[in-house]
Amino acid sequence: MKRILILLGCATLLTGCNVYRQFERPEVETGSLFGHDVRAVDTASIASLPWTELFTDPMLQSLIREGLANNTDLGIARWRVEEAKAMLFSSRLAYLPSLSLNPQGQLSRQVTSRQADEGNPLVNSSTRSSSATYNIAASAEWEVDIFGRLTNAKRGAKAALEQSVAYKQAVRTQLIVTIANGYYNLLTLDRQLDISRRTAVSWDEILRTYEAKLRVGEATAAAVAQGKASKLAVEGQVLTLEKQIRAQENSLSALLGRVPGSIERATLEGQSFPEHLAVGVPLQLLDRRPDVCQAEATLAQAFYNTNAARAAFYPSITLSGQAGWTNTNGAVIMNPGSWLLNAIGSLTQPLFNRGRNIANLRIAKARQEEAVLSFRQSLLKAGNEVNDALAQWQTADSRLGIDREQVEALRVAVDNTTKLMQYSNQASYLEVLTASQSLLQAELTEANDTFDKIQGVINLYHALGGGCSP
Repeated sequence: MKRILILLGCATLLTGCNVYRQFERPEVETGSLFGHDVRAVDTASIASLPWTELFTDPMLQSLIREGLANNTDLGIARWRVEEAKAMLFSSRLAYLPSLSLNPQGQLSRQVTSRQADEGNPLVNSSTRSSSATYNIAASAEWEVDIFGRLTNAKRGAKAALEQSVAYKQAVRTQLIVTIANGYYNLLTLDRQLDISRRTAVSWDEILRTYEAKLRVGEATAAAVAQGKASKLAVEGQVLTLEKQIRAQENSLSALLGRVPGSIERATLEGQSFPEHLAVGVPLQLLDRRPDVCQAEATLAQAFYNTNAARAAFYPSITLSGQAGWTNTNGAVIMNPGSWLLNAIGSLTQPLFNRGRNIANLRIAKARQEEAVLSFRQSLLKAGNEVNDALAQWQTADSRLGIDREQVEALRVAVDNTTKLMQYSNQASYLEVLTASQSLLQAELTEANDTFDKIQGVINLYHALGGGCSP
């Protein structure tokens, strides 16, 4: 025992090695992470907004809350966090001694028979005796964490918990933006369906005009056939849009954890978003992006796993003790007997172990280097997503100005050519057809660009790490 205590003292002097070193985030360059054309000097960012302040549509907010409560992927992520908490709790209890109780007892009975004399035909007589023995023993073992095996296991479990929490947040924010994207896509399809239906109605009027002119000889059969073909094309587009709307509703229902059905919603025209989007500074991504936080926690866990693999080369010191209460007098159960007390210290020094410790350390180091590269790659990915989302929003915003002017000009053209065709022969059916088809395409494009701008806001919000409570 004295030798073990001396070894403990010597080991304490050797704890300056790396097995107790804390994890530190590696140096990363974030200055131009958003791209050289993005000025990021202000710490204000739309990512600091709660999602309820960015998505102000009450119907969308109701859908998001329903999704957060019922989505199965988010439910799985929550249970992963609970699992990681249990692992951390177990690693903390490893510092305490392990106790065990091993009671034993035995009851024996002995019967001896004696035959009567031959001259006395009496029944046989017997003598009975019994004895009881018992042994109540308790033992305890305690591993002395001199070389940090338990400490690194606990820190690794804590990093695993942080990784699970970041994963849950990543699933949560992804769910929020996916529901929002699906909702606004549904509004866009509604807008396109309305445009197509109105176009089909206008083509009905144009076709009736063609047929009337054909009867009086002012139009040709070819013009009527061309008008009918254009009307049927629009009607086919209406059916396609109705199919896409149903598919989008079913997709949203799956995210919400409900059976397929209709989704209550508003209109695309009633949506509003900030006119100016602040991106903050790239350094904020390290704390706001859940996937970046998850990659950093994975790196920390790999770091502590490497420390634990390194600690396996050092001795394992365990203190154990036993205490017992036993009887030795046989028949008297209440006899306390004798007390048994002993304490033992053991030291296990790994020598060769078939190279397993060396291999485990190499594996742990390789996984740590992989985690470093994954962490840096996640940060680069985050910067690219911010740049792409900002470009998407800016481009769509510029295109919308052009779309509105184009739609207004084509409406005037359709109105004028239709009147000229109806009341005079100064405009042919081909001019009316071309103007109407151009107007339809311009209105559909305007709806698409409106959704593209909204999606740019959503993607930028997500890329910056938005999606905080509530």
